[in-house]
Amino acid sequence: MDLPFLSKWRKRHDPAAGVAVFPDSDSDGDGEGAGGGYAALLAECELLRSLASRAGVRLDDTPASLEALDQLVPRWRDDEEMLPWLGNDAGLYLGTVVVRTVPGTGWRILPEGRPVVRLASGREVDVVLEGRTWAMTGSPELFQAYAEIAEV
Repeated sequence: MDLPFLSKWRKRHDPAAGVAVFPDSDSDGDGEGAGGGYAALLAECELLRSLASRAGVRLDDTPASLEALDQLVPRWRDDEEMLPWLGNDAGLYLGTVVVRTVPGTGWRILPEGRPVVRLASGREVDVVLEGRTWAMTGSPELFQAYAEIAEV
């Protein structure tokens, strides 16, 4: 997929470092600060949602949608420029599903601006790393990662 305005933007912004989100000063770091502002921002996952929509997959923030994503033919692996961005989105989407379906979980923004999912046990999961691994290799599958996170 080649969108000229995105290509120029991507060249100026290195995706290798992952996603960084900086909460508002009103925010308490639980992922829902400022009226859920950055939780909603993390849930956008525009590139992934667009890809899924074109493939006929509805992303409704449920574990079943993670299974549907796992079934997609990974044509994106041919596009080295898109791969890290899609991986970021896949990780953020995985985190969104976890936060919305697993009681006691929430987003936590680390001091360097990296989002992680914090489980009720206090354990933190780097879902962006999980998403990037899935985008590049297909393993572990997103649903499998969700199942492992949800069981803890």
